[in-house]
Amino acid sequence: MNAFMISFPNCMDRGLQSTRNMQAFSANAITFICRSKENKKFVELESFITEDQELDIGGSVLLKDSKVQLYTGVVVNNKQGNKHFRHELVDSPFRLIIVESKLDDKKYWFLTNDFKLSAREIAQAYRRRWDIEVFFRFLKQELNVSHLVSLNKNGIQVMLYMTLIVAMLVLIYKKANNIGYKTAKRRFAMEVRDLAIALIVVQCGGDPGLFFKT
Repeated sequence: MNAFMISFPNCMDRGLQSTRNMQAFSANAITFICRSKENKKFVELESFITEDQELDIGGSVLLKDSKVQLYTGVVVNNKQGNKHFRHELVDSPFRLIIVESKLDDKKYWFLTNDFKLSAREIAQAYRRRWDIEVFFRFLKQELNVSHLVSLNKNGIQVMLYMTLIVAMLVLIYKKANNIGYKTAKRRFAMEVRDLAIALIVVQCGGDPGLFFKT
């Protein structure tokens, strides 16, 4: 298992890419990867690209991999009492990776506070963010997980694992009966409900055959 699978940083939405947010994440030892605006102001401190380094990283070509300091806007009140922003460098260093897609020649800027993973792994991690989005869409739309019944880490993990187990059982049921997914989900839910009722009836000393009599 490679480092990418062992240590997977948080891939953030572009709405959380402000320098203040990234500085706060670093202060709290939270590793992240985010897509950055292409005009982000920075000062380069060190380049991690060596002369003999392979710049082909799969679907992209590596253009820059550097340790940088970012600018952030600081509110300043002038003598007239009006507010304006002044750009200042933040103390926390970040890593800037710029790649160019082989498909459309588009450049992508990534910022992270992870200095251990390779540039290829950083780019792959962000690319897999879309797979995570599709996964959660599947949970919400197909399995009706519209909200979390628990907000602590253990409760969320239990809910996700149980949902994935149910998803696997529904897919097995679908394949075994050679039917569509929606039909399989509906019939599987009905059969599980009937089974649960039958077990309750038996536990209470009754005859489930009378309950399900056709």
